[in-house]
Amino acid sequence: MLPLRVPILAVLVTLSLCQYYDYDYQPNPVMGPSSPNCNQECDCPFNFPSAMYCDSRKLKFVPIVPTGIKYLYLQNNLIEEIKAGVFDNVTDTLRWLILDNNQITNAKIAKGTIDKLSGLEKLFISFNNLTEPAIPPSKSLEELRIMNNKLSKFPSGLLTDKENLTSIHLQHNDLTSEAISGAFKGLKKLLSLDVSHNKLKKLPAGVPSSLVMLYADYNVIESIGAGYLNKLPSLQYLRVSHNKLVDSGIPAGVFNVTSLLELDLSFNKLQSIPEINEQLEQLYLQANEINKFDLSSFCKHMGPLNYSRLKHLRLDGNNVTHSSMPADAVNCLRQASDIMFE
Repeated sequence: MLPLRVPILAVLVTLSLCQYYDYDYQPNPVMGPSSPNCNQECDCPFNFPSAMYCDSRKLKFVPIVPTGIKYLYLQNNLIEEIKAGVFDNVTDTLRWLILDNNQITNAKIAKGTIDKLSGLEKLFISFNNLTEPAIPPSKSLEELRIMNNKLSKFPSGLLTDKENLTSIHLQHNDLTSEAISGAFKGLKKLLSLDVSHNKLKKLPAGVPSSLVMLYADYNVIESIGAGYLNKLPSLQYLRVSHNKLVDSGIPAGVFNVTSLLELDLSFNKLQSIPEINEQLEQLYLQANEINKFDLSSFCKHMGPLNYSRLKHLRLDGNNVTHSSMPADAVNCLRQASDIMFE
C-alpha cells in the first residue's frame, strides 16, 4: 500500500496561493498492533507495514531500521546522532526519511548512513542544527526540505546528478548568494525552489529553465539581473517581498515575460510600478514608496485584444490613491476585480 500521491501541478497551484505551507506529509494508517517486522521503539501498522512510525517518542538516536521499511517517520524527537549501521538493511529500499524537529548536527551524522541511501525519494530534515546539507546519493530524490537549520554552506555539485529532484525548500537558514552560487547546476526537473529568509543579495544563480516557482522573500536583495527571467521560460510564480529592491535595481522590462502569473514585490523600496507583461494576473506592490500610477507599466497599447489580464493589484501602503489612476485605466485593467489602495 503506497501513500497518497497528489499530482505535482495541483501541489504547485496550492502552494502558489499560500504564503505559508501545511507540511502534513503523513499518511493515515489505522494504528493497532505493530507488524512483527518493526523496531520495538516504533510502530509499524499492519495495514501499512512498509512504514515505521517513531515520531514524538523522545528518542535521542535513530533506531535500527528493519528490512522492508520504505517510509520512516522520526520527526519531533530529541535525536542528536545518526549512528553507523542504522540504515544498513534499507540502503537501497528506503523511500521517505522524515527527521524534522530534532537536534541533529553534521558532526553526528556517521558515514554510511544518509550518504548510503541510494533509493531515497524524500528527505525532510528541517528544524535541526545542520550547517551544510546532508545529501543522499539517490538519483530518485524528488523532494528536499532543509528548512530552519543553520545552513551557511551548500557546496557546488551536491545535486548535480539529482535529475528527478522537483522541489527544494531551504528557507530560514544563513545562506548567502555566494554560498549557493553552484548549488542548483545540473538539475533538469526542478519546479519549486524556496530560499526565503536567508541572506541573499541577488536571486539564485544557475537555476534550471524548468523552474515554475521561485520564492526569495525576506532576504537583502537590492536588484534583479537583466535578462534573469528570460532564462526561466516556465516561471509562473516569483516572490521577492521583504527585500531592499529600489527602482535603479530593476532593469527596464525585466518582469515583462509572458510566463509570469504572480509577482510579489511588496515591502521593498520601489518608487514606481515596474513594467509587467499583459499576461500577469497577480501583482503585489503593497508597502513600497510608489508615488505615481503609470498606466504604461501595465499596457503599452490598448485595443480589443490589447489589455492587461491582471486580476488582483495591491498598492496599499504607498503614496498613491484611487484618484491617481488615469481615466482610461478601465480599458487597460478591464479584468481587474480587486485593486487595493488602502
